[in-house]
Amino acid sequence: MRTMLAGVIILTLGAFWPAHDGMAQADDLASRAAQIVTQLSKHDFAAAEADFDSTMKAALAGEKLSEAWNGLQGQVGQYKGQKSTRAEEYAGYRLIVVTAEFEKADIDIRVAFDAAGRVAGLTFAPSQPPVPEFQTASYVDTKAFRKSEVTIGSADWALPGTLTVPWGGGLAPAVVLVHGSGPNDRDETIGPNKPFRDLAEGLSSLGIAVLRYDKRTYKHGQKMIPFLDSLTVKEETIDDAIAAVNILKKTPGIDTSKIFVLGHSLGGTLIPRIGQAGPGIAGFIVMAGATKPLEDLVVEQIAYIFALDGDISEAERGQLEPIQTQVAFVKSDSLTPNTPREKLPLGMPARYWLDLRAYNPAESARNLNRPMLILQGERDYQVTMENFAAWKKALGDRKDVTFISYPELNHLFIQGKGKSSPDEYNQPGHVSIKVIQDIANWVKGR
Repeated sequence: MRTMLAGVIILTLGAFWPAHDGMAQADDLASRAAQIVTQLSKHDFAAAEADFDSTMKAALAGEKLSEAWNGLQGQVGQYKGQKSTRAEEYAGYRLIVVTAEFEKADIDIRVAFDAAGRVAGLTFAPSQPPVPEFQTASYVDTKAFRKSEVTIGSADWALPGTLTVPWGGGLAPAVVLVHGSGPNDRDETIGPNKPFRDLAEGLSSLGIAVLRYDKRTYKHGQKMIPFLDSLTVKEETIDDAIAAVNILKKTPGIDTSKIFVLGHSLGGTLIPRIGQAGPGIAGFIVMAGATKPLEDLVVEQIAYIFALDGDISEAERGQLEPIQTQVAFVKSDSLTPNTPREKLPLGMPARYWLDLRAYNPAESARNLNRPMLILQGERDYQVTMENFAAWKKALGDRKDVTFISYPELNHLFIQGKGKSSPDEYNQPGHVSIKVIQDIANWVKGR
């Protein structure tokens, strides 16, 4: 049985989604998601697709939506009713999960909404239990460090953050954690996993201060909507990373000559640009940083997920086609600052894609004359070993750049076996202790 019968735009790359914008909106989205499931159950597909965004309409409207629903019932029997709804965030996506009862199984129907309240994703999967409560990693020594709340930036875009500082005399080296795509919280929470909390508390247990913070698109998602058409990675990521570094420079107990920046996923991709904007940074850590264009990763990830069952069906090919068209538009000479977001991947504005068009992370890193540590999970399907090889090709001749890959780790640097998949992120785990130790040893050795 396929675990993703009709999934569209539910990607771990992320997009611009408002988050934590009040219970009233959460309740409204839950009601709308429940209504869509009711419409599907009554075969009122025209009503169910009324709020689809342009990509969903191209990929799953009309007969395709009917085929997906009927195909689901062919596998799990007739629809019997709804059991519950709950809100989730998956890699930065705002989702409403409607658990529905069918004759043979309970199914979680996930409906994703974009910033304008349109339906941007719809998936069917076997029902899963609620996300378990996070458990602190065994390698964390909570008595080895203290925690304090800090504010990154100021005025309209101020961000809450957490600073962990080791106890003891002397000045501590420090690391700023920079998130991947999407509106991540300070822990970079994905399902039951919190990789940034693991990194922060693990490193502080070993004598290194760590600053992590809620991303701007997470804390201020609703407030940013009027500015969405002008959004670039500068506003999304770079400005706040530099603000975090500046906070550490003014913090007592921090060795200001040893402030490092760690970027994960998109944060790793942007390390060369962060380095250009922050000349006082001592060095950089890239964790699963992509070197390929972002739009190419979009297609690769969707195709990988569709092929996990050994075959990409005709229906899935139909879902890929409009995304491939959007990606082709990003690369074309027709892309201008005024191109509508509906024609582009992930609902991101034209200026976002134009800003990244000429950016080659690995080549740009050649001009970043500071130490770097490049880390990669070999089971990572989101940012593959091909990207790790590109970093090596560009920087392999430099003695101040260290490369380490981990055979059993995924995109979150959590251990697993076999081919990685999105379902793996729903299983609780922790960033590998080996990664924590490698980072700590590298930082202390600078």
